[in-house]
Amino acid sequence: MKVYKFGGASVMSAEAVQNVARLVRDQSHENLLIVQSAMGKMTNHLEELWGAYRAEEPTAGLLDEFRAYHTSIADGLELAPEQREGYEALIYQLQDELRKVPEENEALSYDRIVCYGELVGTRLAADALNMLGVNVEWFDVRHALVTDSSHRTAQVDWERSRTGADILRAHFEGNEGSCVLTQGFIARSRMGNTTTLGREGSDYSAAILAYLMDAESVTIWKDVPGMLNADPKWFANTVEVPELSYREAIELSYYGASVIHSKTIKPLQNKEIPLLVKSFLDPTHGGTVIRTDGWSSAPVPMYIFKPEQILLSISPRDFSFIVEHNLRDIFDALNQCGISVNLMQNSAISFSVCFDRDRRRLEALMEMLRSNYELRYNDHMELLTIRHYDEKIVAQLTSGKEILLEQKSRQMIRMVLRDTPQAENE
Repeated sequence: MKVYKFGGASVMSAEAVQNVARLVRDQSHENLLIVQSAMGKMTNHLEELWGAYRAEEPTAGLLDEFRAYHTSIADGLELAPEQREGYEALIYQLQDELRKVPEENEALSYDRIVCYGELVGTRLAADALNMLGVNVEWFDVRHALVTDSSHRTAQVDWERSRTGADILRAHFEGNEGSCVLTQGFIARSRMGNTTTLGREGSDYSAAILAYLMDAESVTIWKDVPGMLNADPKWFANTVEVPELSYREAIELSYYGASVIHSKTIKPLQNKEIPLLVKSFLDPTHGGTVIRTDGWSSAPVPMYIFKPEQILLSISPRDFSFIVEHNLRDIFDALNQCGISVNLMQNSAISFSVCFDRDRRRLEALMEMLRSNYELRYNDHMELLTIRHYDEKIVAQLTSGKEILLEQKSRQMIRMVLRDTPQAENE
């Protein structure tokens, strides 16, 4: 069995769904598990809808827009009325769920609402694929994947998920060429509530299911030819990387390479399941393969750029050293504020952290720490990571920049940069 993962861009229109049908049809002799994200940008749309209901504000037709988006795809595919009943019923369920939002726990209600991007999108895609000649069965992944109750960032319960995967496995047994379509990003807790695995978590879902089902391979279909050595949005003259080792891929995803979700590699590496990154725009192109015997180091420097960063410096007000209990306090506050640290560094009396810009979370963090610590921050920073660097490359990329913080090892250099000096804030 193979696992195919399709992201929102690959199913964002009627034409895109037809392209997916062609890709799947070419694998009609294989058992195939398709893991699909919400169509287009519907997760973002549902977050906005959830936020409006949470604040008991006017929704300005957001639910109607959600319905209209999927209906436009169904219209483009010329689905008959009876082929629309599945996804339309789910939209009515969503409407009922929205009424409960103001009364529910925030994280729980978030998961209960945003999951409908995947549920509605996969139900529509399954009906469309069947209409287009691909015999596919829709499966609710919540029957298979079980997690804890850490809503929005749920952790997999591997033991219960192994049992749940037997339900999914039964759909393939004795049926050569079976095709099942299910959802990424979502699961259910041990209590039976819907959970999510974190934003952009559908790649991780595909890896979890591949591990549980002992898949032959996982293919992530993207709008790029494979893994590039940098994001072409930020760097010119990027080159394609034909193969990587698991170790190299883990390093790159951990430090922010956007092609693969950071948790995707580990389940695959544990069972040596190859991961392919291919283009749904040019499926005949080889793409990138990640496997045990891939290159242990990249043939070219790899660049990871993260704009809009905050660099926060934390120092004890009594001028004491930064020691273990200080770090405990700081990391507890970071965790409570939901801040993921992209880089950290300490000196004798100061601890610095770099994280994605979010004024609301920054203010909450500073409120928690300011009684015991002096806080200074720099806004609108850039974080540049170069793997397999040399000094010439570093000099080129930092020309005209001020380096506020630098970390260097034999293979990696990471720098917090800004274009021109700016006044620090308190």
